[in-house]
Amino acid sequence: MPRALSTLTLSDAKQMLEAGEAKAAELGIPYNIAIVDVGGALISFVRQDGALEGSIDLAIGKAKTARLFNKTTEYLAELAQPGAPLFGIEQSNAGNVVIFGGGLPVTVEDQIVGAVGTSAGSVEQDIAVAEAAVAAITRNPKA
Repeated sequence: MPRALSTLTLSDAKQMLEAGEAKAAELGIPYNIAIVDVGGALISFVRQDGALEGSIDLAIGKAKTARLFNKTTEYLAELAQPGAPLFGIEQSNAGNVVIFGGGLPVTVEDQIVGAVGTSAGSVEQDIAVAEAAVAAITRNPKA
């Protein structure tokens, strides 16, 4: 029997990027923001003028990590501390797992449809930009 798989669209990603960019402007920090689909493939990415080059891969990695594990990267960081149940997880997936805040899965109608990753500020700022991006699509979800 065929299964339907919901995913973020390019239109969704554009809305999310716009909201993330607005939050970054509010913070006064140029950001790197990545949106991935339900399969973890990059849909869209923006590097605002002046955003840190070293944060490009981090933003993309956070988005992919959030989708791979269906958890926020902030939560994975907690689980990866010495003595915690997922200690060493950042070494999995060919070392492409990013485990500090700024990666969030995107859920619409109780179904994960993709993820966002942000990088350029503090962990708290990265989380705020990612949350703004997610809110843009979850406040007004498309069927």
